Amino acid sequence: MHQKELSDIARWWKELNFSKKLPFIRDRVIECYFWILGVYFEPKYFLARRILTKVIAMTSTIDDIYDAYGTLEEIELFTEAIERWDISATDQLPEYMKVCYKALLDVYCEMEEKIGEGRSYRIRHAIEAMKNQVRAYFDEAKWFHQNHIPTMDEYMQISLVTCGYPMLATTSLVGMGDIVTNDCFEWVFSNPKIVRASAVVSRLMDDIVSHKFEQARGHVASAVECYMAQFGATEEEAINEFRKQVIDAWKDINKECIYPTIVPMPVLTRILNLSRVMDVVYKDQDGYTNAGIVLKDFIRSMLIDPIPL
Repeated sequence: MHQKELSDIARWWKELNFSKKLPFIRDRVIECYFWILGVYFEPKYFLARRILTKVIAMTSTIDDIYDAYGTLEEIELFTEAIERWDISATDQLPEYMKVCYKALLDVYCEMEEKIGEGRSYRIRHAIEAMKNQVRAYFDEAKWFHQNHIPTMDEYMQISLVTCGYPMLATTSLVGMGDIVTNDCFEWVFSNPKIVRASAVVSRLMDDIVSHKFEQARGHVASAVECYMAQFGATEEEAINEFRKQVIDAWKDINKECIYPTIVPMPVLTRILNLSRVMDVVYKDQDGYTNAGIVLKDFIRSMLIDPIPL
């Protein structure tokens, strides 16, 4: 079943032809599916997997536009287009951005078609989560172009959004069953402790292993640079501090799962599993950017080599 799903998603990605139209992006749709398989593998979540894989693949593309390619003027136009969320907004965009923008809107149109009647609140929340994501990308891009090194408080406020986990936590609920209600989306949008802790795990694990590569290619200051600048710390001291914060965040996640009160456990499990995937992909290095080294064997084990019976 997973192989069939991946085949369908790979066909969708190939038809977009991003590798030719947007050659600067990380071409990682297989790795995206592996990531989302960690969030939910069960057969009943096939629609949720399809939706979330497409969204994370599009988010990775947008991230690369903001980080690695677009000018400040171009990404300002893209941010405005996302705020409008209307296909007519493509008129103001450069050609390469039109491709991405149309593909993104198509993903959410498909989402709305697939989830059925009476669930429009799910799409509304998913779109708003994506808008939050892009606004935060734009804030980071402005820091980069202004050569601004924010304080840790400034940095974490924005980077806990740009890590993508609040948006993914929200979107992970869209394709699930009737156990997910509007109250679940209102809860996830209130930035509860488990969502914030999951974002801390995501952001700090990513920054610890990827900051050197990103600074070398030209990137907004990571948590490591911000901490060193604010506190006069060494790189090693900054990383040790962040590892402690990751441990503390895991304690928060565990506590929220042990005493579930507000939302059903399957909702919390999605956020827990998003955090667990970080521990696979970013354990010792940036496994997403360096997928051929880190994730290749994992993907082969899960999706290609059969389990001996």
